[in-house]
Amino acid sequence: MMKEFIVRGWKVYAIANEPSEQWGSQFAEHGIEYRQIEVQRNGLNPFSDLKTFCSLKKVLKEIRPEKIFTFQAKTVIYGALAAKRLGIKEIYPLIAGMGSVFLSDSFKAKMIRFFLVSEYRMALKGCPAIFFQNQDDEELFRKLRIVTNQKSIRINGSGVNLAKFQVVPLPQKLTFLCISRLIRDKGVYEYLEACRRMKRIQPEVRCMLVGPFDTNPSALKPEELQSYIDEGTIEFFGEQADVRPFLAQCSVYVLPSYREGTPKTVLEAMATGRPVITTDAPGCRETVKDGVNGLLVPVRDVAAIVEKMQFFSEHEDKIEDMGKTGRQFVEERFDVKKVNHEICQTMQI
Repeated sequence: MMKEFIVRGWKVYAIANEPSEQWGSQFAEHGIEYRQIEVQRNGLNPFSDLKTFCSLKKVLKEIRPEKIFTFQAKTVIYGALAAKRLGIKEIYPLIAGMGSVFLSDSFKAKMIRFFLVSEYRMALKGCPAIFFQNQDDEELFRKLRIVTNQKSIRINGSGVNLAKFQVVPLPQKLTFLCISRLIRDKGVYEYLEACRRMKRIQPEVRCMLVGPFDTNPSALKPEELQSYIDEGTIEFFGEQADVRPFLAQCSVYVLPSYREGTPKTVLEAMATGRPVITTDAPGCRETVKDGVNGLLVPVRDVAAIVEKMQFFSEHEDKIEDMGKTGRQFVEERFDVKKVNHEICQTMQI
């Protein structure tokens, strides 16, 4: 998307909390100037959030952008508030999922939600347009009166680069793969338990997991994962800069997430010609036509995941057919060029 902005004649800055030493030169290779800010993605400390606000305000004051595209809760909120203080009016937030706090009914989660909703209302008021990746999130923001008179635009996720993610041959051995941050809300626990049960039924089946450990309170701990590795349930490959070699090794992609904006890994798997098992949940259900390019399961239902895994084991001829249909679906709806075009149109870029 940033490359597309440049092609259309705009100077682009990337602002994030990752180290400048690591990312500055990588962005510079593409003609993008990188600025580092202070953000604790999962932190609840108000002083840390004040630092985020001040850090964003300082950078925005230096570069004075005409238009701002933001995503992720804290940068959406504090980026918009900082921009408004500086008189910058063209702020375009992307709501790419609701986060863990909207999935829990604990007292703590309810309290955080109350303050988060209030902050969202202040931040998004007056934005010329707000991007959503699925209907459920948009409806929730309207129900909570975060979005009232603002224009809302629904886009098909972040899109997928169809030139980079191409169809590759299926492996000879039935193999399942999940790529995810290792947190509960992504359905990682359900995936691991489903793999354990599946391996008891068919020991020869491969089950792979790719992704980083996380600082989220619901994150899987290394010692929890180790038991699945030691017993031979899962092959764990950690965080990977390029997931294509792992998609090439899998027959069926699995993401039992509780809620998403639009899961990019699912789109990438579909682009490589893989059928998908995912949940009938916001964001996930938009990617799969049940029985056509994959199979849907209820949230937190290990038995249903195992049942769908067994389906593909017993009907391996369906894997290639569903995979081809998934690729066509991605080409029609989730091509990153089409998504970028809609974003650029809305932002008048």
